[in-house]
Amino acid sequence: MSKVVLITGGSSGIGKSTGEFLLSKGYVVYGTSRNPERYASSKFKLIALDVADVNSIKKAVQAVIETSGRIDILINNAGAGITGPIEEIPDAEIKRNFETNFFGPINVIKSVLPQMRQQNSGLIINITSIAGYMGLPYRGIYSASKGALGLITEAFRMEIKDFNIQMTNLAPGDIATNIAAGRYHVSVTENSPYKSQYGSVLKSIDEDVDNGNDPTLVANAIYKIINTSHPKIHYKVGAFMQKFSVILKRILPGKVYEKLLLNHHKL
Repeated sequence: MSKVVLITGGSSGIGKSTGEFLLSKGYVVYGTSRNPERYASSKFKLIALDVADVNSIKKAVQAVIETSGRIDILINNAGAGITGPIEEIPDAEIKRNFETNFFGPINVIKSVLPQMRQQNSGLIINITSIAGYMGLPYRGIYSASKGALGLITEAFRMEIKDFNIQMTNLAPGDIATNIAAGRYHVSVTENSPYKSQYGSVLKSIDEDVDNGNDPTLVANAIYKIINTSHPKIHYKVGAFMQKFSVILKRILPGKVYEKLLLNHHKL
């Protein structure tokens, strides 16, 4: 019997590439979008879901269960970028980012767990970010929200292990997606004390995404995780130096690592 996969944020980027890849491998794939009607050409079924709306989440999960009778794999992919000096980011935008990148995925997990527990099986893959392993200048809120999801994955794994449900965290580096289009970013203003530094870093961030790895790299990594009997807690995918930076964070003194980040961003 083909396994049923639910992918949040399935209309573009990593979610779309992963959905198409798994579909080609014989999986039954459901993706989600806040506005699925905009993507009539999607190769797999898109259903309406807003990760910031609990009722929307419950309705979407129930729709999959009613149609296919089960959910074998959840890929928590929906997320949002945010950049800017932390001092200048409005509180409402900080909270909105955490609603999308942290609270939203938790609520999707809560909604699928009863079905997976009933099945006595399931796999949940949380898509975080290598940025979540470190506090990056002018991406601090994004780093914090993705880092929090990575930590909650560690706790969740231990709580659900007796139900034969597995959970893991996949952290991509820079991937060529349209995340910048939906990202909230503080404008570079003339009177900002951060104007010069932030303007330079923002330009570098956009260039890194444009030159990032193909999202099919993540799709392949997800496929390998799905076909692993005992997934690890953390996986990383991306350029060598981005993955290596996580190792450096563990072994270098804090100030030395901070200096490397400052030099990298020319700050």
